[in-house]
Amino acid sequence: MGEPYVPVPAKLSATVLIVRDDPFEVLMVRRRKGNVFNNALVFPGGLADPEDHHDDWLPLVSGADDLDVQERALRIAALRETYEETGLLIVGEQLGPCGPDLSFEDAVRASGGKLALDRVVRFAHWVTPERGLKRFDTHFFIVRAPDGQDAACDGREAVAIEWLPVGDAVARAEADISFMLPTRLNLRLLSYSADADSAIAAAEARPHVRVMPTIEDREDGMYSILPEEAGYGVTAVFLREVGVPIHGSDPAGRGPKPNN
Repeated sequence: MGEPYVPVPAKLSATVLIVRDDPFEVLMVRRRKGNVFNNALVFPGGLADPEDHHDDWLPLVSGADDLDVQERALRIAALRETYEETGLLIVGEQLGPCGPDLSFEDAVRASGGKLALDRVVRFAHWVTPERGLKRFDTHFFIVRAPDGQDAACDGREAVAIEWLPVGDAVARAEADISFMLPTRLNLRLLSYSADADSAIAAAEARPHVRVMPTIEDREDGMYSILPEEAGYGVTAVFLREVGVPIHGSDPAGRGPKPNN
């Protein structure tokens, strides 16, 4: 008998749906080739760093009183990655200049404001299946885009950014297999709302379920199985036909034919 299978540990990460109105849009970035999720169109985000957990952030944040260390760190990570990839800084009462030439911490200090953690609302929670070679414990958040700031591509991790009308984003995700399964389903969930305020309110009211899909082999192929209580309106997503490899490197699996 061989050694029992031990899943690769899932790395803590945060990603954020940045939304705005007139029309109702969501900001997405395209990763550079050779990076994690090669050339995929995704929400801004990345791994939580050890520094995101430090108490040194306390004077630079607001709305953290009811958050434990990890919850605070995840929101800081989401806002840090947003700034690093798009140049957007989510602070309250911004007084001074900020820009991509400054580090995240320096930009927060220069702004004269504080990271508005209370504006960062939980949206979803996905964990890569245990079969994944690279695994992520990803916490999705939603936040309204800051007024008076323009998103700009960082040119390093992200090579392009797009503001997409939510309906268009869903249509593209359903038609393009380069969209990862969590991205596709969270876009669909976002589309149930008509504008930014209602999307944020829905996220605040919705019970959040940890989604770690299981992979099920069926007669016609492989499926990703999701909990019904996650609220996506789908519990089995087609991954690939028998004998056909899954396209790309998405550790959660994806496919063009969602099935109820």
